[in-house]
This record gives sequence, structure tokens and C-alpha cells, in this order.
Amino acid sequence: MSESVKSRVAFALLAGTMRPIMNLLMRKQWEGLENLPRDTGFIACPNHVTEIDPVVVGHFFYNQKIMPRYLAKASLFKVPVLGAALSATNQVPVERITSGASASLKSARTVIDAGGALIVYPEGTLTRDPDLWPMRGRTGAARLALQTGAPVVPVAHWGAEAVFPRYSKRIHPFPRKTVRIRVGKPVDLSDLKGLPMTKTLLDTATDRIMDALTDLVAELRNEAPPATRWDPAVHGQAAIGRDFEQHRDLEQDGTDKK
Repeated sequence: MSESVKSRVAFALLAGTMRPIMNLLMRKQWEGLENLPRDTGFIACPNHVTEIDPVVVGHFFYNQKIMPRYLAKASLFKVPVLGAALSATNQVPVERITSGASASLKSARTVIDAGGALIVYPEGTLTRDPDLWPMRGRTGAARLALQTGAPVVPVAHWGAEAVFPRYSKRIHPFPRKTVRIRVGKPVDLSDLKGLPMTKTLLDTATDRIMDALTDLVAELRNEAPPATRWDPAVHGQAAIGRDFEQHRDLEQDGTDKK
């Protein structure tokens, strides 16, 4: 994707600030770089275990000379300093659970059509799974892939949660942790292209993306994933926000949420 001078300068300033910090906090182990498309736009789908994931994944892509562009919550663009940085680096605002989501997806297509890399968290938010496995996926990444024909590349990582646990209030820099990233082969959705965009089709494509991502996470953790993917709705959890933490604590205490 062609970069404006403003975008290049913004990325350089951010990288100059964040890369030394990331290198100080974490050792890097990056695998599967050969699976990154270099001649076409693509959708990268990482797992989401902690708030610093975008920095970890962004660091990885920037080092591969691929400018990371995210579907980011529209509310973040209103945060002082952060909002200016997101706008300067041409990140893509997305409205969640609103009619604005459709317009946001259309904006995201322009990044892919121009040959860029769009990073989409298929879970839509931090995983609610108690053991941090990828949970049920949302259909945004699948919809974009089927609309644009762009490859979907699963990007699993593990280790950042030890540095900054999910919803933590402080960082844990010592002892120094190793963060591993493994890029998988593009998910095969070829048999689904050109078909009516039904809920069943989107769910099928989303399941394939989540299966590929979960398999990679399992390899990094050297553990078997749960037989059933965590579904917040089944457990009475909100789709977004931190309310699920209260529900989890009540469950552990044996207290009825009502």
C-alpha cells in the first residue's frame, strides 16, 4: 500500500519509541514468516489475550516492513494522543454493535484493495475463556475475506499475557519474558467464494479461521485446546466490556448472578 509522508513519519516516530521498550520487555521468537503474502493485500487474524496485543503484533509486522493497520474501536480515535496516532497512521475505525459497522467494513476494504495488510481480531474483543484460549469468533473477518477475495492469515502469539495480564493494572517486566509469534498458512475459503452471504456461510468461514488460529495457539502452548470453543453468550457474558469478570467471580464463589 502506498504510504503518505505523514503516515511514514508517524510510523517511524511510534516505532522509534515503542521498539526499544518492546525489546527491553520481551524476547522475540517469530516463526512462519514465509506464510506472509508479499504481493497482495491480506487480512491477518491474531488471537487476543491482553491489551498490549496490538503493540506486540504491530511490532512484528513493522519489523517485516509491513505497515500494520487495524480495525480499531471508533471510541479510541477520540482518546487524546492515541486518537491522533491512530488517525496519522491510517488505522480503520469500526463501530461495534451499531449500524456504523457496515460502513467501517467498507473502509477496511480500501486497505486490502490497495495491497495493504489489515489486522482484524476475529474474536472482536479480549477472549473471555478462563484459560485464554481463542473463544467464539465474530464474522467480520470472514465477511471481508469473502467480499474482497483477500487471503486470511492466522497469526498466533503467546507470552504477552505474562508481561501484562488481561485487564491488569500493572506490567510484569521481570523476569524477562519470551513472546512467540507463529504465522500460519492462509485459511482455505476457496469453496465458499461467490456463494450467497448467508449467516451459515459466514459462520462456516469464521469457524475455519478460528480453528486455524486455535491450532497455532495450541502449538505455541504445547497444550490441547478445549473440545468446545468458549461462547460468552452461553455463559451469560456481555459481548464487549469487562462485565464478564464480575460474572466469573460470582461463578467461582458459587453465587447466583441474579
